[in-house]
Amino acid sequence: MSAPTTTAPVAGPATTTAPAPPPVQVLSFAEPVPGFPGHRDYVLVPGDTAGLLFWLQSVAPDGPRFLAVPAREFFPDYRPVVPAAVRAELGLDDASQAQILCLVSVPGGDAAEATANLRAPVVVAPSTHRARQVVQTDSSLPLRRRLRR
Repeated sequence: MSAPTTTAPVAGPATTTAPAPPPVQVLSFAEPVPGFPGHRDYVLVPGDTAGLLFWLQSVAPDGPRFLAVPAREFFPDYRPVVPAAVRAELGLDDASQAQILCLVSVPGGDAAEATANLRAPVVVAPSTHRARQVVQTDSSLPLRRRLRR
């Protein structure tokens, strides 16, 4: 009688699955950002790991890209007016549900000179992924407020 034989499993190449990237949510602007009439759909791309800087990037090839910051992180007392019509348009029950972003300018690429536009914040409704730049009627709000934490 012959001895029983066993076959060892053949090891193939190791396979691993990369973690899925976080889902990308497209923000649809109810009205285009002034000066960019052909662009209504944007994504928020993190600009740092701390969640303090974002790129508001058009989904269109060669579309505009804006540097943006969450207002509450840099200007905790800033409370822009979000009119009832805008809240309804974006699907916000209450203005406190909105994510408020300020667009940033960096003159000459010098981060020390960066300013935020407090006169026209971008209001985002997280639940509907709708957004709109809302020009404030309060002329005391600066177009160029120094960006410092």
